[in-house]
Amino acid sequence: MDDKIGFYGRLLWVDDEIEMLRAQIYFLEKKGYEIIKASNGTDAIDICSKTSFDLILLDENMPGLSGLETLQRIKEIQPEVPVVMVTKSEEENIMNQAIGSKIADYLIKPVNPNQILLSLKKNIHKKEILSEVTQTSYRQEFAKLGMQINDSPTWAEWIDVYKRLVYWELELEEVGSEMSEMLKMQKQEANNLFEKYIRKNYESWIDGSQTNRPLLSADVFSKRVFPLLNNGEKVFLIIIDNLRYDQWKTIASEISDLFSYNDELYYSILPTVTQYARNAICAGLMPLQIQQMFPELWVDEDEDEGKNLKEGQLIGTLMQRYRRKETYTYNKINDSVGADKLLGQFSRLMNSPLNVLVINFIDIISHARNERQMMHELVGNEAAYRSITQSWFHHSSIRNLFEAIAQSGYKVIITTDHGSIRVEEPIKVVGDKETNTNLRYKVGKNLNYNPKEVYEIKSPKNVGLPSPNISSAYILCGGDKFFAYPNNFNYYVTYYRGTFQHGGISMEEMIIPLITLESKIK
Repeated sequence: MDDKIGFYGRLLWVDDEIEMLRAQIYFLEKKGYEIIKASNGTDAIDICSKTSFDLILLDENMPGLSGLETLQRIKEIQPEVPVVMVTKSEEENIMNQAIGSKIADYLIKPVNPNQILLSLKKNIHKKEILSEVTQTSYRQEFAKLGMQINDSPTWAEWIDVYKRLVYWELELEEVGSEMSEMLKMQKQEANNLFEKYIRKNYESWIDGSQTNRPLLSADVFSKRVFPLLNNGEKVFLIIIDNLRYDQWKTIASEISDLFSYNDELYYSILPTVTQYARNAICAGLMPLQIQQMFPELWVDEDEDEGKNLKEGQLIGTLMQRYRRKETYTYNKINDSVGADKLLGQFSRLMNSPLNVLVINFIDIISHARNERQMMHELVGNEAAYRSITQSWFHHSSIRNLFEAIAQSGYKVIITTDHGSIRVEEPIKVVGDKETNTNLRYKVGKNLNYNPKEVYEIKSPKNVGLPSPNISSAYILCGGDKFFAYPNNFNYYVTYYRGTFQHGGISMEEMIIPLITLESKIK
């Protein structure tokens, strides 16, 4: 089969009345297309075995081999070539057979040249057209978005900025645009200014001095779950660990046939790690309040015990404080076996008006999560991170679980504890042996660092955080920075640069999904 040559497109037109189509063929040739003609299916199959095409126009009703029979044989030879079926028949059965044979388009005779041209643009040039339109639109948006980023937005405007950045990231990724690098730079600039905004405003959100603050982790139950229960709704609260907004958009495409939804975002508390943020969600309290009110349910940084083993009990304390009488279930899925087991017991969940489900997302997408080199290869960039998220969801039992929920009559709230960011720039820090190991935040009493490079929290109680020791302080990275120790610095940096981490300050980590879904199944 010879290589495609540099025409605007090489077409095969198969029709037993091909000589009657001179006007249409001339029109397409004037547009730059090379047209090869065949008057029957046998000749078309022979031509396809020797020549490759960008698109084939195929008459459905021909003597000898029919259009559908010819289509099947052509697909065996050139499975990827788009085939446009052209027919006089408008019978639904013929249409269904053609669509079932994976045609690219369906035209009813008599066809005018512009109809054919439109089909060619959809099936041959769609990517180029989309790319040009998308890039032009982003160029126009670039300056507006830059102005919004630099105008010191409010917390609500930062949510809008992040939504728009994610929108363009997904759009440019779809068309494979080189302008993705320009967007990446704009996103980095936004994160640098977002870090400054958080440093300036975060404490006032927590201490109550700023009344117009965003929804935070500790507000999820009281502001979103309980109002639904008050209205007589039955609720599934699904907390997917470490789910960013862009990852949610890939999952949304997988369940759009099951649910309608809104795209609400809210803010994770700091540090953006499970120990603090998810416990805050489950307790409806800041971490310091949990430690003070329920010391037996709080695990300090320096303790070996798992930091999120008491979530079900924390939800119980929350229900009691709000004097909620509803029964509830709490389940945590750590792997596909756990998902299958819960699905098998799904009927028992229907006895409770509130079901809380925690899905340890990262554990599910990779059993080999500790094999860092393997994960680095699989998730080497943002697009791959989204892709593996979608693949995990599509092929896991979680998709089946959502199908069951869609038929249950329950409202669904999907949220997460925090997101993550791909780290690139190391910051040197020195700590004693009791300092925690997270790459995006440190807490300890003898930390040595450059205060200009971090967000210092010298009085943890002011931001609702416990102090492991009297002199303990927290420091957090912003943007795409990560902490590295001076000892073996180069090895450490090589090992972790380009990995996805959480715990610090970035839009990806802090501005996270809080999505309410309603089933389309009645």
